[in-house]
Amino acid sequence: MNTYEKVFDEIVGTPKCELNFDNNFELLIAVVLSAQCTDKRVNLVTKSLFKKYPNAKALAEAKVEDVAKEIYSLGFYNSKAKNIVSLAKDLVEKFNGQVPSTMEDLTSLSGVGRKTASVVLAEGFNVPAVAVDTHVFRVANRLGIGSEKSPYHCEMALKKHFPKSSWGKVHLQMVHFGRYHCKAKNPSCNACKFQKICLYYNKKKD
Repeated sequence: MNTYEKVFDEIVGTPKCELNFDNNFELLIAVVLSAQCTDKRVNLVTKSLFKKYPNAKALAEAKVEDVAKEIYSLGFYNSKAKNIVSLAKDLVEKFNGQVPSTMEDLTSLSGVGRKTASVVLAEGFNVPAVAVDTHVFRVANRLGIGSEKSPYHCEMALKKHFPKSSWGKVHLQMVHFGRYHCKAKNPSCNACKFQKICLYYNKKKD
């Protein structure tokens, strides 16, 4: 266990994914809907959405405008409705309605990029993966453990820095650390245990 892992353990412990889901289909849809939106808001929407469309077949047969009404309170609801209906159709046509378990297959689905696929692999299939969202990207760059210009290169840097066995845990720790401690605005630097090694904090002091 390296220094970063030890400090993450001290600050955030072993957090859980904050999206509510009962299966990998629900997880996949929830992650897609969570783009530029809080998990709490997504959970409010998916509670009724999954009752109405409990599987890929049901969602694939839905009218986009009906789905848009269900997720109206989310940002970009029209485009998200189109995306998840297209995604469901892909699941039905390509994978018999089942969520695939490889990066290649997941990213072949409409609207699914590496971040979404990585979350599904880690949370749904317990496959080691590092999902780089805005929180992870910000934390990695501030701490200097993934000082890259793109999420992809940041992901590769983090995979080199941390042992494969801890990828899923570290990803969630970085999400929670970025969400509740190392915020984009007004981060809790004065009470942070990363002060000595944080590039952002030490640059700010100079």
